[in-house]
Amino acid sequence: MIRSIGKTVFTAAAVAALLSAPAWLAPPAAADETCMSPYMAKITGQEDFVYVWTLGANGIGDESDKLVTIDVRPGSASYGKVVASLSVGGQNEAHHSGFTDDRRYLWAAGLDTSKIFIFDVHSDPAKPRLHKTIDDFVSKSGGVVGPHTTYALPGRMMITGLSNDKDHGGRTALVEYTNEGELVATHWMPTKDDPRGAEVGKVADGYGYDIRALPRRNVMITSSFTGWSNYMMDFGKMLADGEAMKRFGQTVAIWDLHTRQPRKVLDVPGAPLEIRFAWGPNHNYAFTTTALTSKIWLIHEDAKGEWQAEAVADVGDPSKIPLPVDISISYDDTELWVDSFMDGTVRVYDITDPFAPKEKYKKVIGKQLNMLSSSWDNKRKYFTSSLLARWDKRGDDNEQYFKAFDWNGSELVHKFSIDFTAEKLGRPHQMRFGAYSLYGKRADLPTKAEPVHHAAAKIE
Repeated sequence: MIRSIGKTVFTAAAVAALLSAPAWLAPPAAADETCMSPYMAKITGQEDFVYVWTLGANGIGDESDKLVTIDVRPGSASYGKVVASLSVGGQNEAHHSGFTDDRRYLWAAGLDTSKIFIFDVHSDPAKPRLHKTIDDFVSKSGGVVGPHTTYALPGRMMITGLSNDKDHGGRTALVEYTNEGELVATHWMPTKDDPRGAEVGKVADGYGYDIRALPRRNVMITSSFTGWSNYMMDFGKMLADGEAMKRFGQTVAIWDLHTRQPRKVLDVPGAPLEIRFAWGPNHNYAFTTTALTSKIWLIHEDAKGEWQAEAVADVGDPSKIPLPVDISISYDDTELWVDSFMDGTVRVYDITDPFAPKEKYKKVIGKQLNMLSSSWDNKRKYFTSSLLARWDKRGDDNEQYFKAFDWNGSELVHKFSIDFTAEKLGRPHQMRFGAYSLYGKRADLPTKAEPVHHAAAKIE
């Protein structure tokens, strides 16, 4: 069977050659999470720390959202321990975070208050400091609510919104800032009534969620989720509300990277969430998963240069709604990792033929599971548990953890876990890697465990 994506043709012989080709398949010295922006500075060697953007929880510690720093340096006396936690005050529905292209600052957003907290991670990578807070995101952007993905472009941060201040529904926009935190422009998502020049399929809902760029094809891709009125609603109540269940994204949008104009809106029903581009120099495709229909979708450029969307595999048993949430693609484009929240399971798919992913491994990580971060060499995997404050499970099923594993190619080997409830830290959500090597710094490993640095944020 022959398959094509743009100018890449997949045959049995091509796949065999792909697996033996050394150039881009070998993990380079510059290593990092495989979901990062291609414009972003990369870590040389292994990550030293994992920063966890954490939701404050009532009755847990200081109850505030915080950035938690975990030491992951093998040989360190504080390996597997929390070495710092920095509270920002209040509960903002901490969700996603992302670095600037120079990797000096980490932008972390709150879905409820629409605040963006900018952390200095370069002065002391072990102990981030709050550099700046953007608290006028809604007014400055023209009514965008719920900053989600904070994505590095050259000298810029592109932020996806989830909602708006008029009806708190899913109509939203991309909001562009300078690295210094100054607003550049708001780019509204295309709709049927206002396609903004885009070619529209069956639906153009104007919803947003994630964003990724493929510079060599001058392309950005955005996905779609739901608005404030849904993501801040109790999960059980929402599931029982027929009207609320209609308010989920059904599209993926293709954008011109340079002009920031939408080109095409693809029909991808079922709330497509995270987007991950392949890394191969001629692999013009990305994957996403749909939360409500539990499917893997391939977003690809065809032989005519047109972008298409195709459902290519199921995640578990869709009738049981495992709710796939986060995904990660390996550096060599051979594995797609998929976390599903409801069954707490990670599944690994062989994607050497991207049109026909095949499940090759699965493991239950916990009673609920959300985010996944993979090291570039595909050897270390980190997992967290929290989805949304009002969507997390209740009672004994409400596990809140950070877990680290090694991947030997056939099995996940547990290294350590941190119980965020027992440690009075809250609900761990998204992770990002930190390292001294990014800033030409080197820190000797401590001979004994250092005390945890707990602090309330002070803007500097």
